[in-house]
Amino acid sequence: MDLDVFVASHQEEWRRLETLSRRRRPSGAEADELIALYQRATGHLAQVQTAAPDPVLEGRLTTLVARGRSAVTGARTSSWRDAGRYFTVGFPAALYRARWWWIPVGVLSLLLSALIAWWVSSHPEVRASLGAPEQLREMTRPGGGFEAYYSEHPATSFAFQVWTNNAWVAAQCLVFGVLLGIPVLWVLFGNVMNLGIGLGLMSSAGRLDLFLGLLLPHGLLELTAVFVAAGVGLRLGWTVVDPGRRTRSAALAEEGRAAIGMAIGLAAVLMVTGAIEAFVTPSGLPTWARISIGVTVEVLFLLYALVLGRRAAASGEFGDVEAADRTDLQPVAA
Repeated sequence: MDLDVFVASHQEEWRRLETLSRRRRPSGAEADELIALYQRATGHLAQVQTAAPDPVLEGRLTTLVARGRSAVTGARTSSWRDAGRYFTVGFPAALYRARWWWIPVGVLSLLLSALIAWWVSSHPEVRASLGAPEQLREMTRPGGGFEAYYSEHPATSFAFQVWTNNAWVAAQCLVFGVLLGIPVLWVLFGNVMNLGIGLGLMSSAGRLDLFLGLLLPHGLLELTAVFVAAGVGLRLGWTVVDPGRRTRSAALAEEGRAAIGMAIGLAAVLMVTGAIEAFVTPSGLPTWARISIGVTVEVLFLLYALVLGRRAAASGEFGDVEAADRTDLQPVAA
């Protein structure tokens, strides 16, 4: 295909489409003309992409088609209804779709943490490599480092600090997924190591029950959120390797949008865990009551992800933005 001839043949149509796309209230005849020109421009873009790829012309036609589509379908603004729909349909569906990634990640991470905890608690030389004896005693003694951590700062500022830190860890897992998921494993391993070392040190000091009483109220849901983020990040990385029946660009766009939405949903989940860690964990409630709160919110989250999510996924939802907000995709052979 001769691009110069092609451009000369359709230049006037494209200019007319651009003009009509800018009109706020076209007449009936102009609206019909706009639709026809938009459809032709879409075909022209497909022709260029398949017969004679040219980055400059493709960029021009892509912009023109996007403007035409916006003019034809009408602009749509986000609302509180969209947010409500996301948290009742989109987010649980995305959690359910990703379950075969984050559930195994969670199980393996907890097993590895338990192994590290046993290694630390059973081997004095390992504990000695982690710090001087007086430092370890200070961390594990009654009222020491591990215990004081939850009450040494004002609850409100501590909740915000915990939330931002955990949200940053989750965001790293999601964003690093595009790098084949390799950095996600490093972030996840760092969290597993910290958990295992803490368990091992407190166990060696005979204070594991206290540590679990402080960890479980907020830690169950907090760790689950991190496992979800890691699982979604790894799935995004695998999409780079195997996009399935979709083109790689289309698969990455779809999974990337779902991952961004997951970051928003997990930020809300981690806000809950931050509040529990700041106000419930160091509170004067009995240990059984604090743990019961942690178990309750964890069970509610799992029901939300696996029961409500299953219903949403069965209806065709998969956590992406609404169809009206997605770009048009060229069909590909299966």
